[in-house]
Amino acid sequence: MRSTRLGARLDPDSRGGLRLTLAVAAAFVVLVPFALALLAVRDRWSPLRRLDLDVASGLHRQAVGSRALVRFLEGVSDVFSPTSFEVVAVVVAVVLLLRRAPRLALWLALTVLLSDPLDTLVKELVRRSRPSFDHPVLVLHSWSFPSGHALGSVVGVGALLLVGLPAVPRRARRPLIALGVAVVLLVGFARIALGVHYVSDVVGGWLLGASWLAATTAAFRAWRRDLHAPVRPLTEGLEAGEPVRREVQR
Repeated sequence: MRSTRLGARLDPDSRGGLRLTLAVAAAFVVLVPFALALLAVRDRWSPLRRLDLDVASGLHRQAVGSRALVRFLEGVSDVFSPTSFEVVAVVVAVVLLLRRAPRLALWLALTVLLSDPLDTLVKELVRRSRPSFDHPVLVLHSWSFPSGHALGSVVGVGALLLVGLPAVPRRARRPLIALGVAVVLLVGFARIALGVHYVSDVVGGWLLGASWLAATTAAFRAWRRDLHAPVRPLTEGLEAGEPVRREVQR
């Protein structure tokens, strides 16, 4: 019986198998550009290198000339840091546990918390140095590729949206998603303008974060199908479970 269920889940001709296949394919499609970016960075591909240096230098000049801008960018980096998203994810996971949604709580906690060691692992594999300036506004001594803030913002914002969308009125979902995208873009801009990352570091972080989020989401949805639980479109968020939805509606 177990092997039959597994075969149906992996069979692209079955409805459940097709959904899982598409989800895994989505994660793979995002991972391919990340792999290409990683290779371009490691091989010091000259067009990418020129783009990185030109953008980093231009934004750094703007930051050096405005202390107010630097304070704002540092504030963005602090508020939307990987640690901030991890704290929020743990708090939300505890709330989900109290509302009897343990599977969703486990998915949220693992997805967000494991993104940090994933970032560290890739940094150690690539070992790219940070941008260097004569008059830096911020100095960091860890490796540069990928940007942990960029990765953490994609995973953190994406995971929290997937958990929270069922609790939000339909008319508010698109503005909330747009706000999440704006946060991710702002974080990426801040890291480049502060002179601690290149453009390719930030884009690499976004791509790796999106791939990780897609992979864990596919695994979660497959898990729910195993339990014969309903699976809704991702635009409506992940399944929060009946206890959570009832609590939200009160």
